[in-house]
Amino acid sequence: MESVQNIKQRFEIIGNEPKLNRAIEKAIQVAPTDISVLVVGESGVGKESIPKIIHSLSHRKHGKYIAVNCGAIPEGTIDSELFGHEKGAFTGATSTREGYFEVANGGTIFLDEVGELPLTTQVRLLRILENGEFLKVGSSQVQKTDVRIVAATNVNLFDAIQKGKFREDLYYRLSTVDIVLPPLRERKEDIHLLFRKFAADFAHKYKMPPLKLDEAAVQLLQKFRWSGNIRQLRNVAEQISVLETNREINAIILQSYLPAEGSNLPSVISDKKAESDFSTERDILYKVLFDMKSDLNDLKKLTLELMKNGTAKAQDINPNLISKIYGSQENESEIDFEERPKPALMASQKQDNHYDEPEDNYLFAETIEEEEILRLEQKEIEMIKKSLEKNKGKRKAAAEELGISERTLYRKIKQFDL
Repeated sequence: MESVQNIKQRFEIIGNEPKLNRAIEKAIQVAPTDISVLVVGESGVGKESIPKIIHSLSHRKHGKYIAVNCGAIPEGTIDSELFGHEKGAFTGATSTREGYFEVANGGTIFLDEVGELPLTTQVRLLRILENGEFLKVGSSQVQKTDVRIVAATNVNLFDAIQKGKFREDLYYRLSTVDIVLPPLRERKEDIHLLFRKFAADFAHKYKMPPLKLDEAAVQLLQKFRWSGNIRQLRNVAEQISVLETNREINAIILQSYLPAEGSNLPSVISDKKAESDFSTERDILYKVLFDMKSDLNDLKKLTLELMKNGTAKAQDINPNLISKIYGSQENESEIDFEERPKPALMASQKQDNHYDEPEDNYLFAETIEEEEILRLEQKEIEMIKKSLEKNKGKRKAAAEELGISERTLYRKIKQFDL
């Protein structure tokens, strides 16, 4: 069995952090077996090195090694990429194609960002892990493959399982052995070593003297959070190597290349908070729409009352309705409708507040009212349907969300035949 130090030299792994050494030890130990391995770590920590170590130390080392970035392949084509397809299986399939699992038979496949796989693809992958069988897209013939799978993820798969985005049975098949790589901020002693390695590489590449950091710059380098881990450190080293003519780098120069923590980087908002905010805004919108419908119905009643009976009689019959729509009037015995905007239908009204031909006006008003009621009913039906779907058919929860009683909701369901 090769030593950790030999593996580091062979695969150019820099660092002496105990957690890193433990991860490499586990890779060396599981390599001779065929068990599945799940590599866990943040983006940019170097997860791609572990499957290479496992493959090179296994009995499959003379077979194919294929690395697949699951997050970079579109959902519509990933099954074809992994499992192949038959001619004519879909539009554009002009010939039969071998998938990665067929090509890598006898070797190793590294599935990076495995948490991004669609659920339908996860089912196919589970079948390969269980019995080595798969179907090409568009084929009914079962094929066998002998492939070792090493997967990697930078997301919390337990959260994905709870949200229904990742199969629990697949997780336990993939994670027979977990290998966890620590983030760069937990490898403070390794940060300067890595920077010197990158600086030397870029000095050779661009044919210039290597960079040198003073003590203050080294301390700044170690205190920085490095959210992008090794990938971010490498980018900073390359920027300084190319842009700085002075090869002696102090803390002030280094600071100018480091982003302000949390300022110009994309902010991460938890899914739960985002979903909660969206749900709250939608609830408020539902209630506002229901209130608007109620106000419109009140306004229509008052308008029809004015058309039929005139201003004075409408005030006597519906004082509460008038107060609700126009507000209370202090120190006034009645509302002055002459100062209010009048409906267009009142243009034909005579001085005695009566109409010559009310039949035509009523027909016109009823047509407008019917069209408006129809539009409101459509919105109401849509909101009730969405609320019932969201609450999985539970009327009580849906009624609370819509701001109406459960009895009213039941009546609406019967009314609209939902």
